[in-house]
Amino acid sequence: MSIRSFDELLCKIENKLQKSSLRRITIQPIERLAITLRYLATGNTFTDLHYSYVIGIATISEIVRQVCYIIWIELKSECIPQLNGIKWKEIAEGFLTYTNFPNCLGAIDGKHIRVIRPPHSGSLYFNYKKYYSVVLLAMCDADYNFTYINVGTSGSNADSTIFRRSQLYTKLESNTLGIPDPQELPIICPEVAYPSSVRAKLPFVIVGDEAFGLSSHVMRPYARDNLPYKKKIFNYRLSRARRYIECTFGIMSNKFRIFHRSMNVKLDLAQLIVKTACVLHNFIRKRDGYKVSHTFVTNGFTGPLPRQQTESSNTSASNIRDIFADYFINEGKVSWQHLYIIN
Repeated sequence: MSIRSFDELLCKIENKLQKSSLRRITIQPIERLAITLRYLATGNTFTDLHYSYVIGIATISEIVRQVCYIIWIELKSECIPQLNGIKWKEIAEGFLTYTNFPNCLGAIDGKHIRVIRPPHSGSLYFNYKKYYSVVLLAMCDADYNFTYINVGTSGSNADSTIFRRSQLYTKLESNTLGIPDPQELPIICPEVAYPSSVRAKLPFVIVGDEAFGLSSHVMRPYARDNLPYKKKIFNYRLSRARRYIECTFGIMSNKFRIFHRSMNVKLDLAQLIVKTACVLHNFIRKRDGYKVSHTFVTNGFTGPLPRQQTESSNTSASNIRDIFADYFINEGKVSWQHLYIIN
């Protein structure tokens, strides 16, 4: 975070910090913000910060909780706003430009965030990777900004369950997200002859991995056994768009090294820390961000959520995916895709 961004962030939350009480101890807002950002960025424990700042461990814990809460409340509507039709189209243009995947509203995935086992929780937070976690379900745009987050579901839950219980899924199903109407896919390779069905209007979709069920709103890869050429191309093209969420997770975890270890805090504070890190990630990227290499490797977070057997998709969703697959080997073809498939 640049000094300019730090000062801007301080201006946004300073009044709220001044009004809040802290056990009658006078610690200036700028110091509280610095302590909190250091905690998030370094992954230091409260004990480490106690020795660095000569402040009591309980006081530091209270500072981190207080500042994270104020940052979340003050920045969430600015940094992760509700999207409308115009913004959805801007996101789709970004994915078309950077990934050559048209009508894409975002890439979605879930990641396990390590936590210490909450008291009296049994195996509720114990995940398939054999440690305790909460799940961050998130969607991003082509600029590596989060456009939706869902934080706090216990690690034992399947990804399909988390998604179907999310507000995003509810709004997708009720068509209340302001998503633009279906539109024709753009011609990328005009020299190639294409079937008339490819020019049909297709809906805007979210791209995910095999952990997500196929629907008219969510595209996932074909099953990977003995695929014909067309389906291999589709899987490759979808993966180019889907990896943006993996890169977004990686950027955030490298910026906030609190994610490189288990969070030894109460569960509600761990959830608040994750939400705060997400809004700060967007806040910083819009001010100090840069384009990340397409070969970005993610670190810090653990692997993807377990692959689950999902309900059979309806015919309409399968047809939509097949039309995308036809498009990617016809007028939506890019020159290098064949090399990636054969290699």
